[in-house]
Amino acid sequence: MAQQKMLQFVRVAKETPEKREAGDRAKDFDEIYAEFAAEKAAEQASRCSQCGVPFCQTHCPLHNNIPDWLRLTAEGRLEEAYAMSQATNTFPEICGRICPQDRLCEGNCVIEQSGHGTVTIGAVEKYITDTAWDEGWVPPIAPTQERSESVGIIGAGPGGLAAADRLRRAGLQVTVYDRHDRAGGLLTYGIPGFKLEKDIVMRRVAQLEQGGVEFVLNCDVGTDISFDAIRGKHDAVLIATGVYKGRDLTGPGAGAQGIVAALDYLTASNRVSFGDEVPEYLSGELNAEGKRVVVVGGGDTAMDCVRTAIRQGAVSVKCLYRRDRANMPGSQREVQNAEEEGVDFVWLSAPKGFAGDPVSSVMVQKMRLGPPDATGRQSPEVIEGADYAEPADLVIKALGFEPEDLPAMWGEDALEVTRWGTVKADFRSHETSLPGVFAVGDIVRGASLVVWAIRDGREAADSILDFLAQPAQVAAE
Repeated sequence: MAQQKMLQFVRVAKETPEKREAGDRAKDFDEIYAEFAAEKAAEQASRCSQCGVPFCQTHCPLHNNIPDWLRLTAEGRLEEAYAMSQATNTFPEICGRICPQDRLCEGNCVIEQSGHGTVTIGAVEKYITDTAWDEGWVPPIAPTQERSESVGIIGAGPGGLAAADRLRRAGLQVTVYDRHDRAGGLLTYGIPGFKLEKDIVMRRVAQLEQGGVEFVLNCDVGTDISFDAIRGKHDAVLIATGVYKGRDLTGPGAGAQGIVAALDYLTASNRVSFGDEVPEYLSGELNAEGKRVVVVGGGDTAMDCVRTAIRQGAVSVKCLYRRDRANMPGSQREVQNAEEEGVDFVWLSAPKGFAGDPVSSVMVQKMRLGPPDATGRQSPEVIEGADYAEPADLVIKALGFEPEDLPAMWGEDALEVTRWGTVKADFRSHETSLPGVFAVGDIVRGASLVVWAIRDGREAADSILDFLAQPAQVAAE
């Protein structure tokens, strides 16, 4: 029966919109997809061995109660499964789509370790949450009692939004400040829509707005409003700015036209998906259509860039990474997806320089792996005399991100930072060197995963609630 439905699903899915008849055929497609997804979710959930030591749960940063909500899904108790998932994860439908499960829960599944293939935990998480939204099981944010204390959150990315959700549910007055015109941070403008549909993010933002969270957008702290003004306006402040400063390329010709930053490229693509008019995209500056594209880097952002370029109609897409496949920081599942879509990975290769302006080629150095560095990873070494020229019309720099100099930008020298420029914060309470100021996510950890930012935001919200309760306790004593 399942195979028959699958064949019908594939047949309808392959039809072009022009071939589908209006109404009934579109309905058929949705119904077949829903039935097939339900069967697959129950089938996968039933594969969970309910092992005594749930490594999937311990390797999840949020420690989601995965075995129990898989069991509930297998039993058809989806509303209960969703409630259990939401209890530990503010945005399960987002994590189900973009978490690197192959490095976290699924990669540590006992069934996977025994060689029988992992339970597809992320897909089930996505399914039960999407179903919850469709069925109206997601309750609005409705505090039982309003409180007078207010919290200002700087940054509307996953860490800031997770904290806003938790604080608002506790009745606090919450204002979120963000430099962009839409909330969501990298969820909105950094991650491509084919991995995370933008209506999924906007739906959560709308839930927060309807629940009483105030968003002050197009607001650049340090320019449009001072950090001191935010501190003076609120009883506590949470810094959740993320890290947006891209690492740069060096070498001859590195400033040529056609060499662009990954975040600029991805933001332009995402803005177009919202229907925005983006001059740099229309001019071709941030558009891969018809071009030979070279992406430099081996992380998840590089994977987003190569797969976006394929979808934009690039003639060819190559990814240069200075180490080998086994040592790349990005998700192996993402690499496999990219290869299946036509991306060519050039391992043990790094750019030495660039020819032309606009760029016409990348001078590539071949590398080999030498002795391990201080972190234990093998250090890449140049192979002399093995350089070659790789034709390119568009080069995308995806070398990772660094924190901006917040003390200088905000005129707050008392805000302590590490030698890497990240904000110093207590790893338990998330409080910074400034009383009543907390910090979470990438601005503390360095470039990391969305799921860690969500965890940090939830923990910091609890710490803020404790902090705000202290004066009342002192007064009572």
